[in-house]
Amino acid sequence: MPSKRLLAAALAVVAVAAGTSAATAAPVVTTTNAISSSFADTFADPSIIQGRDGYWYAYATSDPLVANGPFGLMHMARTKDFSSWEYLGTVFNDQTKPAWAAPGSFFWAPDIRYFDGHYVMYFTVTDTNANPGGDPAIGVATAPTPAGPWTATDGPVVTPKPDGNGGFYGTIDPAMLTAADGKRYLYYGGFYGGISVTELSADGMHAVGAPTQVTIGDRYEGSYVVYRDGWYYFMGSSMNCCAGPTTGYSVFAGRSRSPRGPFVDADGAALTDSRVGGTTVITQNGNKWIGPGHHAFITDVAGQDHIVYHAIDRGTPWLTNPFGINRRPMLIDKIDWVDGWPRTRAGLGPSEGPVPAPTTGSSLGIDSTDPAAGLQGATKQPGDSVGGPTASIAGAAQTRQPAPAGSLRVEADVRLGNSFSTVLGNQVVATVANNRLTLTIGRRTTSVDLPADFDRTQWNKLSVQVSGSSVTARLNDSGLGDVYGEAQLSVPGLKLASAPVRWLGSAEVDNLTVRPVAKPVTKLADVPQTGDLLSGDDFNRPLGADWSWVRPDDKATVADGKLSWPLENADMTGSSNNAGLLFHSVPAGDSWIAETKLHLDTGAGDVRNYQQAGMIAYLNDSDFARLGNVAIWKTRQTEYGRELVARPSDGATSYGAAAIGRSAPTLWMRLAYHRNAAGEHVYRAGTSVDGKNWTWGASWVLPAAAKIGLYAHGEFTGANPPPVATFDYLKFYESR
Repeated sequence: MPSKRLLAAALAVVAVAAGTSAATAAPVVTTTNAISSSFADTFADPSIIQGRDGYWYAYATSDPLVANGPFGLMHMARTKDFSSWEYLGTVFNDQTKPAWAAPGSFFWAPDIRYFDGHYVMYFTVTDTNANPGGDPAIGVATAPTPAGPWTATDGPVVTPKPDGNGGFYGTIDPAMLTAADGKRYLYYGGFYGGISVTELSADGMHAVGAPTQVTIGDRYEGSYVVYRDGWYYFMGSSMNCCAGPTTGYSVFAGRSRSPRGPFVDADGAALTDSRVGGTTVITQNGNKWIGPGHHAFITDVAGQDHIVYHAIDRGTPWLTNPFGINRRPMLIDKIDWVDGWPRTRAGLGPSEGPVPAPTTGSSLGIDSTDPAAGLQGATKQPGDSVGGPTASIAGAAQTRQPAPAGSLRVEADVRLGNSFSTVLGNQVVATVANNRLTLTIGRRTTSVDLPADFDRTQWNKLSVQVSGSSVTARLNDSGLGDVYGEAQLSVPGLKLASAPVRWLGSAEVDNLTVRPVAKPVTKLADVPQTGDLLSGDDFNRPLGADWSWVRPDDKATVADGKLSWPLENADMTGSSNNAGLLFHSVPAGDSWIAETKLHLDTGAGDVRNYQQAGMIAYLNDSDFARLGNVAIWKTRQTEYGRELVARPSDGATSYGAAAIGRSAPTLWMRLAYHRNAAGEHVYRAGTSVDGKNWTWGASWVLPAAAKIGLYAHGEFTGANPPPVATFDYLKFYESR
């Protein structure tokens, strides 16, 4: 038996997890990005899990935490409320790191899970002893607690993949998923070679069978997959994670009925297409945060999803000197599901000020002085070394505090007996028995089979949620988007009565919470809309006084209502600065929208680096934002690039980009301009493949009002004749 002191400490953990009684509302806890700032300046590629002790544990890549600090072998931290954090040290040290990793190898992108009674971490090893010099592989380690100690296996779970040219593809950035078919899957890969998924052995320690490629190369890395409402949602980060003040990293999604894909976006475009698809999950919005990406998902006890990710403060982008290590702290924001797609803050993107923290408490009224007050018919007993006390339920138990009427979510870690039911409002019954999860509401019932090898003796997570007329019961490993079974019913007019939550049957229960469901947001945030036409040109006459050139190109011609411009063998990045640019005068005022319609056929599936054309917001050759329809290796993408002087001492420039929408041979483009509260000049990009439905993406901030114009360059393939970019117009509208 534990000492009285240890028992009191354990009960205090339950009190924190359970929160206050319904009679005394807990204060609203807020958090402000970056949430890792109290212990680290950078905490990149984060993943996160709730431990059996009720804490939330976060893990990060092996960068130094602060300037001039040592490289850690991946980092660990924990929090109770997402407001204050405690740094716990590194995952490995020189004695415990994988023996098969080459000396000097880095360890990137940890992915944390819990199953089979232990914590499991997948991670990137950048170099192995098998082929020293750069042959990335995926490692795996296990631990009895979320703080370790971590024991790595004696070999990779996914071995390096040769590219056939003497090198190796990017076997990086793992993300595991337990799917509804009972199998475990691992997603891995990056820009070089694309992202693949492989089945894992039941213990998660070995890849089995042939992998399936789920994204085209040169578009995505940092994958994460969650199951929701019968869909598997793949999410990946695009463009460059680490371009300092020009980082445009963003996250995009596709979904599939199968964990192996194919994954398609909201417009039906596949993530494997040359004109690659992806629905925006998060991108930069013009505040201080740029490059949001390489994320993980969590669901709080109110049923609200959150995205945990890193981003860069554009005012302090470097952890070290310019062009050194990027400063990428950890951030968190809520995810809203709009029309079946995950959107960060309904499309608003990263938050900068205080926002409500994830809900981590309960309304059960459990306290440390009377552990029996929360559950009638349940006995409290000390937990093992991982967690605090657990409730052993045999027969029937209930909360003394009645469940609030209306929406409700009950969640717990459970170790199940032969049959276990959760009853809400004397109406909703979710039962796990005979290897089935059954949901019953009155005369309505539905059930799903659990995997044949589902182990009820291990700790799993069970949630039952009533939100409006929708009721969902879900059983999974650890609440990270994984699923063993999900049963759903829709009951129009359902009114959940106020009554104690009851449990029937036998189970051991931990981290039990009962909470009203977070109010869902179902509408996207407002986006720029065009008003009255202010000025512009539809190319029905020769270029007039409103037009001006930088480096005129006499091959550009105006005829038949079009500006036809063969792509120049030229560029604007770095020190090249030899491309022609054509500018139109801009309207007066602090907000407007510029629009053009572009025809540029760059084919599909072949390499045409870097044919492109589009719009540009230009201060000078070293300070501009460029929105283009561009060929990038075998992909065709819509890129919104930014160049600026990153090191004033010698004028060295940095270039990075964000992806927006989908490429097409005919593409409409917009730049929406406004001045923010700080007086900065913000240019947000949008694209459309039909001129009616617009996808709005990243914003870049320029230090002054820019010229707005057109460009057509990047023909480096020697095509004869070169492709021709054709513009139908350039127009300026009121922004409303």
